[in-house]
This record gives sequence, C-alpha cells and structure tokens, in this order.
Amino acid sequence: MRRVRIEHPGSRRPVRDLLNRPLRDLRVSVTDRCNLRCRYCMPREIYGAAHEHLPREELLSFEEIARVVRVLAAHGVSKVRLTGGEPLLRRDLPRLVEMLAAIEGIDDLALTTNGLLLARQAQRLRDAGLTRVTVSLDALEDADLRAIADAPISVERVLAGIDAAAGAGLAPVKVNMVVRRGHNEHCVPAMAEHFRHTGHVLRLIEYMDVGTTNGWVLDEVVPAAEMLTAVAARWPLAALPPAREGEVAERHRYLDGAGEIGVISSISAPFCGSCTRARLSADGRVYTCLFAVQGHDLRPLLRSRSGDRALAEQIERIWGARRDRYSAERARASRPRARKVEMSYIGG
Repeated sequence: MRRVRIEHPGSRRPVRDLLNRPLRDLRVSVTDRCNLRCRYCMPREIYGAAHEHLPREELLSFEEIARVVRVLAAHGVSKVRLTGGEPLLRRDLPRLVEMLAAIEGIDDLALTTNGLLLARQAQRLRDAGLTRVTVSLDALEDADLRAIADAPISVERVLAGIDAAAGAGLAPVKVNMVVRRGHNEHCVPAMAEHFRHTGHVLRLIEYMDVGTTNGWVLDEVVPAAEMLTAVAARWPLAALPPAREGEVAERHRYLDGAGEIGVISSISAPFCGSCTRARLSADGRVYTCLFAVQGHDLRPLLRSRSGDRALAEQIERIWGARRDRYSAERARASRPRARKVEMSYIGG
C-alpha cells in the first residue's frame, strides 16, 4: 500500500528532561480492556466482572492520538508502540496504524499484544504500515499458561498468531516472557529451545512492581543473570551490542548460530539513565515513567480550540520537568511509594 506522508510543522527539535534524556519513544495505550487476567498485571479479584473500564467517550479518538503523535514527531519522537490492555480489542485498529504510519518522522511503528487475536489481523496491520510486533507468552504448556493468564486459552492459538505475523512480513517477532519465581521460571529452558532457530527473539523479563494490585514482592523476581545462566548452561551465549540507542533489552547470541535471546532487567540492573520513553494512556494522560504515580491530562487541550502550538508547549513542559528514575532509586526507598499507575492502564 502506498501512503502519503503527513508532514509535521517545524523541525525535528528534540526536547530533553532535567537529566538531559531526549524524548524519542512513545507508547500509546488504545484501551484499558484485556481478554486475559494475568496475575502480574490484571488479577481477577481486582479486575473481575464488576470492574468499570473507561467509558468509550473518555477514550482518545484515532484522530486525537494521531494529533499527539504528529506533534511529538516534531520534537524528535520516531518510535511509536501501540499497547493496551490488549490493543487488538480496539475496533478498527489498522485504521489508526495507517494514520500513524503516514506521519513524517515515525520510522518505527510497533504493537505489543497477547497474540490471541493476531492471526486474523496480522496481514491488515502489516498492510496498514505496522513495522514490528511483540507477543507476550509466558509458558509453552497450556496448564502453565492458563494458571498465569487466569483464562482458558491455548498456547497453540498464540503461536498461530506469531506464525501469522511472520507470514505477513512482521518477522522477526519479539516474544516477551515475564518470569516469576514459583510460577514459571521452570519454563525458561523450554521457551528458549522452542524459539531457537525460528528467527524470532525471546526476551526474558524480570517481574516488575508496576502498579499496586499485582502483589509484587522482591522474592518472586528471578534476576536476569540467573535466567541467562539457565539458558547458557545448555546453549552457550555471547553478548551483543544494543541494536539501537535506548534499547532496554540486553541482547545475547547463541554461539551455535541459533539466533539471539534478550533479557530486560529493570529490577537487578535498572536502565533509567538511558530511558527516552513517554506513555500516553487511552484517555489522554501522559506518563513519563512506567512506575509513575500520576499523569498529565491532554484531553482539555485536544478537545478545545487550542492549536498544536499549545499542545506542543504543554508536552515540552511535562518532559522538561521530568526527573524520573524510579528503578534506579527503588532499593533506596525508605518507605512505600504512593499508589502507582497500573500496567493495564498505560501498557508495559
């Protein structure tokens, strides 16, 4: 599909925070709804049948999301990732992908999904301009996955989504596995074995204290070094340099040529110093950290007669005042922090 690029006003002038970190990446949550109830994200006792999701009228429209992205592209943002909740639950998502792909300066347009609806939408998403996809998968046995997701799903359906994405031209697919001690650390070798030689990249993620409803305790964190040791004991590894500036995953290659594997070590080896990421919630709030307590509401500007200049100035003020380094300071905290925003609300 041939798309006409939509130019943004002005030059690509990066905005920097108080620690001199530029704003380069934007994660956009398009819905707070999900079809799973993973224990580390949306535990069912909190997000059960009585849970009230965001009303439809509070969600940003596709046009409002595209406007924010266009303004941010003028400030150096080149990477956009669509998240949720589960983003494929948002109706007609390929239309939003097409709108964002047309914005000048957006060179990397990705999606994070649990994969359950991916098989039926992969080709439409690719045709609309999606460049990459990441699929969350925490185990390869149905019993293990169902216990984690708290839903009657099958591994086969998620793997079919990965295959469909690859067939549509979205390979290599990144596969995110959140590893939690006592739940699925025993699944790491099998996951590594399955994705070796596939061209896809398994990424092992330390269980993080995002939000306050998942009952996070440090004892359930499996450090990245321990996960790598478990893999390297069977298949020797060698470190690789980052693929791009600000990349959060540490990359390692299999010495036998079977591909690569990554780890994300937000707990044991924080990477706050190189974080260039902002997050936009489905109802229009900007968060400058995954572990933030509160966001900044852009809807009053988006739904008034204010022009793009006012929107840009507001975003400049928000990012310019940023000093977040929660992961780096976590161990030094003298008391529990205030209630943090939930992962299901702003994406991972």
